[in-house]
Amino acid sequence: MPARTYPRRTPAAITAITAITSATAATGDARGAGGTAVTRLPWWAVVLPVLAFAVLFGLIAGGGEAHATDGDPAVGRILERIQHTLAR
Repeated sequence: MPARTYPRRTPAAITAITAITSATAATGDARGAGGTAVTRLPWWAVVLPVLAFAVLFGLIAGGGEAHATDGDPAVGRILERIQHTLAR
């Protein structure tokens, strides 16, 4: 396996890296007081999963209230024809 080659750092690249490092040091990094990273989420990133969970939970919990309805006889005939066609 050939050895990896890395691009040479030119003086301009070194200057750019130094400037970025200096800017990060001057503004501080995104760390809180405890040394943990600070993350900010938009409001919808929290609300939408909670709303989806609540809706799905409501559907599951309310499933015992379902009642059978008198269906149209035409629907039953169509389903019987489909079943007969698939059984061939």
